[in-house]
Amino acid sequence: MSDDPPAPLRAVREAGAGSLRAQRSFVLFWCARVATMIAQQMVTVAVGWQVYAMTGRALDLGLVGLVQFLPAFVLVLVSGQVADRFDRRRVMQACIAVEALAVAGLALGSATGRIDEPAIFGLIALVGAARAFQMPAMQALLPALVPEALLSRAIATSASAGQTAIIAGPALGGLIYAAGAAVVYAIGVALLVGAIVLVRCIRLVHAPGDARKVTLHSVFAGIRYIRGQPALLGAISLDLFAVLLGGATALLPIYARDILVTGPLGLGLLRSSTAVGALAMALWLMRHPIGRRAGRTMLASVAVFGAATILFGVSRSFALSLAALAVLGAADMVSVVVRQTLVQLKTPDAMRGRVGAVNALFIGTSNQLGEFESGVTAAWLGVVPSVVVGGVGTLLVVLLWGRLFPELARTDRLDATLVPPTQPVIRRASDAPQSPG
Repeated sequence: MSDDPPAPLRAVREAGAGSLRAQRSFVLFWCARVATMIAQQMVTVAVGWQVYAMTGRALDLGLVGLVQFLPAFVLVLVSGQVADRFDRRRVMQACIAVEALAVAGLALGSATGRIDEPAIFGLIALVGAARAFQMPAMQALLPALVPEALLSRAIATSASAGQTAIIAGPALGGLIYAAGAAVVYAIGVALLVGAIVLVRCIRLVHAPGDARKVTLHSVFAGIRYIRGQPALLGAISLDLFAVLLGGATALLPIYARDILVTGPLGLGLLRSSTAVGALAMALWLMRHPIGRRAGRTMLASVAVFGAATILFGVSRSFALSLAALAVLGAADMVSVVVRQTLVQLKTPDAMRGRVGAVNALFIGTSNQLGEFESGVTAAWLGVVPSVVVGGVGTLLVVLLWGRLFPELARTDRLDATLVPPTQPVIRRASDAPQSPG
């Protein structure tokens, strides 16, 4: 079998750079991601406020993150195989549909007054399971939507979709929550249904899924591949531990209600401020892609993330807290773009689902498990000390990772990480190089 990629993929890769707006499938993908993430952010605000109003316990806010993380952890190997063996668009559609059903359950339970904490946790766990399959399929689909020359910009633009949603979603969720949690959930369902329609409209010629027999060797191929790429492993794990330690978003309901003394709208603004900074940085990176010293830039951005977390933790001013979260979001966006570009360019298309599933697990660990960690440490140490300790821990991780992963620190231009088209990654029975790199 030839080592060259299939003709349809080769045509996509060799297409002219042009403008991202001319890539119809990418535009539909972007709009679907905006709709999906706005719904997710609105639901997150409503669930957080609803659970804290029911129990008044910081630990329960952490449990919301934990029940979303556990399905991703359990399903990581299965979800990667699904993304590599089936039509990634249909996988996305099915996942969004399941998520819509779960949110509809939240809406119905809240409207009838029969919702309780176990029911919320059960439905949120179902959402987590759907996202476990959706994220690797979505990440693996993106490189096939644009020419290779536009990939770095496409990743920044795709990230801007997420940040646009994080700006609009929490603010809308906090504002609409005045009409009741059921209204927030119902609007979330409508947005998710719209996203399903948008994904269905994507037209893409792509290589067929891998029809070979599933083996233990192929199942663990994504993990082996990441382990064999020191710069990639360093970037993914750095992001994991930084957000795991420094993430304080699970505690925002407590800051909004008890420390900064604002209501649901204030909570929405706090959540949105992180995205404001991230979106501003994403727009900058769309026009000014990271050039030289990408690895050192990532390490520096994570250090800024930790420092901004400490500032937010000790702040008693609503304006200063908003500013600290905005800086935190901008720094995190730099890390996201470097990490995602490394993942996409260093991974063969036939393995993008499995590598994406592992990457998604790391992201979920840092986000959802990070929320659980924040809830636990807040219950043990108090809210403010837990945030400050997390920020200090992030700074220590940056120093340690600079020594453990010198390959990451030496990573220069992101476009130099492209996997050579002659690398025999598709024809091998293992689906991955035995000696990556």
